[in-house]
Order: sequence, then structure tokens, then C-alpha cells
Amino acid sequence: MKHLSGLDATFLHTETPETPMHVGGLHLLELPADYKGDYYEDVQAHIASRMHLSEIFTRKLALMPFELSNPVWVEDEDVDLDYHVRRVTLPRPGTLRQLEQYVGRLHSTLMDRSRPLWEFYVIDGLQGGKVAMYSKVHHAGIDGQAGSAFAQAIMSLEPHPEPVKAPRQKARRNNRYQLGVAELAGAALSNTLQQYVKLVKTFPDMARAVQSLIVPQPRSEGTSLWQQPKNLNLLGPRTPLNVAITNQRAYAVRSIPLAEVKQAGKKLGASLNDVVMGICAGALRRYLADHGKLPKKPMTAAIPVTLRAPGDTSSNNQVSMTVMTLATDVADPIERIERIRESSTAAKNLMGNIKAAIPTDFPSFGAPWLMSGLASMYGRSRLADRLPPVANVVISNVPGAQAALYFAGAKLLTYYPVSIPAHGMALNMTVQSYNGSLDFGLIACRRAVPDVDVIADYLLVEHREILARVKALEPAQAAEAARPASQPTPVEAEAPAKPKARKTPARKAAPAKAAAPRKAPARRGAAAAATR
Repeated sequence: MKHLSGLDATFLHTETPETPMHVGGLHLLELPADYKGDYYEDVQAHIASRMHLSEIFTRKLALMPFELSNPVWVEDEDVDLDYHVRRVTLPRPGTLRQLEQYVGRLHSTLMDRSRPLWEFYVIDGLQGGKVAMYSKVHHAGIDGQAGSAFAQAIMSLEPHPEPVKAPRQKARRNNRYQLGVAELAGAALSNTLQQYVKLVKTFPDMARAVQSLIVPQPRSEGTSLWQQPKNLNLLGPRTPLNVAITNQRAYAVRSIPLAEVKQAGKKLGASLNDVVMGICAGALRRYLADHGKLPKKPMTAAIPVTLRAPGDTSSNNQVSMTVMTLATDVADPIERIERIRESSTAAKNLMGNIKAAIPTDFPSFGAPWLMSGLASMYGRSRLADRLPPVANVVISNVPGAQAALYFAGAKLLTYYPVSIPAHGMALNMTVQSYNGSLDFGLIACRRAVPDVDVIADYLLVEHREILARVKALEPAQAAEAARPASQPTPVEAEAPAKPKARKTPARKAAPAKAAAPRKAPARRGAAAAATR
């Protein structure tokens, strides 16, 4: 058995029928030109041969007695592939919009906790003869970067990779379906004690992190500076996105060339993530302005931040959250990106100071029923309709593979993410880079944002606007780069030149009569006044 960390279990305890806590992906696939087989059967066989490469496929939950502590992961020795891998056929004509709507419905249903928490759907009937695959995995066992590692277990860089080595046979647990009560209770007590020990060990780091937040930091000139992100209100303004949600989902996808976004960032001196945030902010600004709901104050975004060490691909959650401005009160997209860049830099510096002290595991005695009760009460009371939002929207940027991937012999054309909206943040905008493209997946509560596809269209409009503005800036930037360093700028050329002091040669003492001061001639203009 393997214990869930406090952070992993939080995604279980805060899950309600209105807020399913699974994440997923939607992939459009291109079958080989001469393909004659049954792709659904191929997918089942492909997964069966690779299940041992990732523990996500075979582990399931074992609940603690009376839910006094977090559950544990145990091995499922009899995974039903017919349940976990399913076939769906879209009705004609099989458009992308139909696919988006169907994925929204699939993403709205809770997963069966008595089984391993993953499901794959092979979807055919699309226009052009393509096939799609939608996957969902519970967030309790995976975050964005762990998801990329999970994908590597089932995807490859070649259409027909070398067969993987078969797993070694394991001893069965005497045909027991569940662990015993005493065994679970003992494990819960042992894990709780270990969590307290971890908390005590990390306390000095946490204290230093808190000190860095509340104590002014000295600057080079001797004054003090509070460490807080720039251009950021403590609470976001109220918008139609910040309401209590239902379990109904609306989903939309769009793709933007990665090279164009990188080039725009290079021209503006901003990062790729800054430009992505600017595109999302511009789309939201246009959408809310259409409805007359654009707030005067700038909207804010909740941004997931990974806590993983480089190379860590373990199947768990190591993530935190920061908040930064979207500068939606700024009409000019270039100025908006600059505001976002400043806020992003300050937020990164802040997270850098406290990142090591953020716990991902903490004592969990009584957490299941307490957190579940609070989550249910928060949703049913609709407090999100009345409380000011901490952030207006969730925006996440996940780096992905920059080469074509293959799944069960078919080429992946897209890598659209499917994530989680929440009470108070009815829209989640997640983007994954893949093979030269930025693939956006927008998931929202259908009642709060029924026309999420309009926001998706505005992503493309805003991207084109930013490219046009960057192109318009290029002549001025080129002229500035070509100007010799010794050549004055236009501002310097227009400024009055400061007269140089003339060196008067030493003279012999003159007669007293010649020493009388000579009256200075009258001067005119601002330049003369500046020399007096």
C-alpha cells in the first residue's frame, strides 16, 4: 500500500458532484493511410501491454475506517479493460463542435472510486476520417508534469515502437479484495505520526518563508521594500465568471502556432507565458465587454506553480498556486503584456522565496469528513455568489513534447488539455505546448459560461491583434537598433546644447582702468535663459 499525501487527498475530500476533480486530454489522431483494422481493439491491446509502465493504471483507493484518515493506494489485481477503455461514435456530421460538446458531458461525471481512477474513450465518426481519444485521470494521483510522464508510458516517437518487456509476475494477496480493518487502522496511525514528524522538520523553513513575506526586505539604498507582486489587488473584481457552479460542463479548443507566440515575446522582451497570459486576458476582456460586464478593476488569474525537483516524475501532486494580474483594465495589448510581465516577475520572485517551505504533506487525522463537509457546505450555501473572488479565472501553461507522438500506431495531431473549474472560478483556461503548437482547452460551467466557444474564438482574434501590433513596432525598433551609439536621439537633438566653459588664458595684470567689467550683450530665447 502507498499513502496519499495531504495534497493528493485534498482533491478527493473537496470533490463534490458539482466539482469533479479529474483532469484529462483530448487528442485528434491520424490513422495510417492504409489502415484496415479496428482502432478500438488496437487501443485496448496497446494499453494492456503497457499497464505495468505506470502505477496509475493498476492502483485504486482503500478507504480508512470511519474516514478518520486519508485513504491509501492499493494494487488492483483484476483491472477491467472493457470498463476503462470505451468506444463512442459521434452522430453525423461529426464536427469539432460536436466533439467538444460530447467531451464536456463526459468530463462532468464523477469517477468510480472502487476502480483505478482512469478512463479512456476512443471516439470515431469524425469528419475527414480522423479518430479522437479523450482521457481522464483523477487529480488525486497526478498533476500537470506527472501527466506528461504518464503520457510517455503509453505514447512513443514512432508509429511502431519496439515491444516493451512483459512485467514480472507478482504474488497475489490470497484473493482478498480489500485490506483488513486492523491493517488499515495501523497504517493510518503510522502515517499520521510520520506526517507530524515531517511538519516539525519543515517548520524552520516555513518560519523563514513567512518572515520573508511579512518583514520588509532591505534595498541597496538602505530603505525597505515589501515583497509583494506588482499590479495586484488582494481580491479580484466580481464578474459573471465568479459564481457557484453546477456539474454541467462546456468545452472548447483552439490552437495557435508556438513559433509566432515565441517571436512576439522576443520582440516585446517578455516570456512565452507572459504572452499566453496576455492572449487569455485580451480574450476575456473582449468577451466581458460584449456583455457589458467588463470590470473597471483589473481581473486576476490563479496560476498553478510546480514544486517538483528537476527530473521528478512521481505520480502525485507537487503543485501550489499563485495569483497575478491580467491587466484587463488596459486596452492596449502591448501595454497589457508589459503589466503582466511585471506582475509575473514579482510573483516568481515571491514564490522562489517560499517554494521550498510549502508543504505537500500534512497531518490528516479527521481530514476526510471535515474537508468533505466544508466543501459540500460551501457549494450548497452558494457563498461564491456573494464573496469577493480571490482570483477570477484559472490559467495554466503546461510544457509538452516538441516532436510528433504516436499512440497505438496513430499520430497525435493535437494535445488539448481538459481541466477543472471550481466554485468562484467557473472557467479554467489551460494550454499545452505540443509539436510546434499551443493547444488551448477551455472548460467551464455550462450555466455560467454557455458560450465558452466565443472566448475560444477571441483567443485567435487577440493573438492576431498582438502580432499586428508587434509588426507595427518593428520599424521603430529597427531604427533604434541601427542608430550609432554616438548619434543623439531625436529628444537629445532637440534639447538646447549646454555651452561649454571656455578656458581663459592667463594674462598679466592689467591697468586698473582696463579691469572694469564689460556689460554682457542681451540674449534671447529659452536657450539663452538656460545658460544664465
